[in-house]
Amino acid sequence: MRFWRFLAYERPALLLQAISFVLIILVFATAPESSPLWSNVLYALMLVLLVTVGFYIYRYYRTLHAIRHSAMEDAAPLSMEAASYLQAMDEQEKAHIRALNHVQEQQREHYDFIVSWFHEIKTPISVLRLMQQTEMDAASLEEELTRIEHYVDQALYYAKLDTFNQDYELMNCDLSVLMKSLVKQHAKTFISRRIRVQLELEPLIVQTDTKWLQFIVNQVLTNSLKYTAPGGEITIRTQVTTKEKLLLIRDSGIGIKPEDLPRIFNRGFSGINGRAVMKSTGMGLFLAQELSRKLGHYLTATSEPSRYTELIVHFPKHHDPHRGLLLETARD
Repeated sequence: MRFWRFLAYERPALLLQAISFVLIILVFATAPESSPLWSNVLYALMLVLLVTVGFYIYRYYRTLHAIRHSAMEDAAPLSMEAASYLQAMDEQEKAHIRALNHVQEQQREHYDFIVSWFHEIKTPISVLRLMQQTEMDAASLEEELTRIEHYVDQALYYAKLDTFNQDYELMNCDLSVLMKSLVKQHAKTFISRRIRVQLELEPLIVQTDTKWLQFIVNQVLTNSLKYTAPGGEITIRTQVTTKEKLLLIRDSGIGIKPEDLPRIFNRGFSGINGRAVMKSTGMGLFLAQELSRKLGHYLTATSEPSRYTELIVHFPKHHDPHRGLLLETARD
């Protein structure tokens, strides 16, 4: 069946061949006996050439006409129903492409985080192994265990980032109580590194998820401790303006270079200081900012190299966290 279809498709070319054979036969059949052979051959070839040229001219114009006719059909306006259908298909295809790109980006980010996380957690584990071989120092042991717990919490909250809307409970939280509790948790680090802490806290109630906010503020406080030299100072205070409530954490550490400051909340960004002091995943402040936004808060930072860094948690007064979380759930 395929062979006959092939013959049907090549019918114009076969017809050209048949006409050429007929012309050659007619030339030799009607030629006088006295005419030379080469003259008959040349005459036959000229006829075949003319027929071939005519055939391809005809085929060219026929093909050109078909192309123009097809273009006119494509250019013809579609019905409203057909246009709507094509638009819906196009939007669906774009949505699938965006979703695929998002999944691929998440996979890359997850891989980068896991690799960085393993590198970072190896440091306190190596220290603990070394301490096993030497005289154990309880304070140092506690500090390394705290670091491991911090990294484990960071990985856990990173894993929960996409399912945040399924695990939150909004309630009133007193920032002064929360910060005193966190400072107490880090008391041994403050003491061992001789870092002074100044608390300028007034009772200040905000509506938030206490567990998530504690993680957010702990990221900021841990960064302050990491980049503040022994003998330095960290100041924690609350403030109220007409539009928002503020929690400010300021350290006398190495500061952040101006070119790095706009990017400190980017995923995976550790900056010059992060690479110089110790290996960093660059995920702590990113997670803190992302979780803050989900709760209706946000972070900002100011800094001057070699003098200070101040991280500010903003709690807008007129923001409804319940409504924000419901809208985000609807988008997901």
